[in-house]
Amino acid sequence: MLPYYGVFDNLAYRVDGPKVTLFGQVTRPTLKSDAENVVKKIEGVESLDNQIEVLPLSPNDDRVRFAAYRAIYSKAPLQRYQLSAVPPIHIIVKNGNITLEGVVANEGDKNMAEIAATGVHGAFSVKNNLRVEK
Repeated sequence: MLPYYGVFDNLAYRVDGPKVTLFGQVTRPTLKSDAENVVKKIEGVESLDNQIEVLPLSPNDDRVRFAAYRAIYSKAPLQRYQLSAVPPIHIIVKNGNITLEGVVANEGDKNMAEIAATGVHGAFSVKNNLRVEK
């Protein structure tokens, strides 16, 4: 459905009756429009508000993204998350600031991901929005 959705993108939605609102951040403009087109085809959706942010092109942000990916997924306890088609720890980088989104199994994994991201050269800050499975 969304073949270009990956670890450096974050998508969310809210449903209010027949209205759907899309949120999140993507690295490719086509992913924003692809997500909108997929949701429009869902039966019962009468209106759509696409608030997905397309992240700015930045060679520095790309370096930080890949460095954060290596730092997080090189930790042995976090490597199991890498096996998914779309790993559940999403790394969003905007203007050198890292935001971690997604779901992990426990508080230790959440903290380990944050510590790994904090050590990334060129990153100005890390916001940890990871949620722990219940």
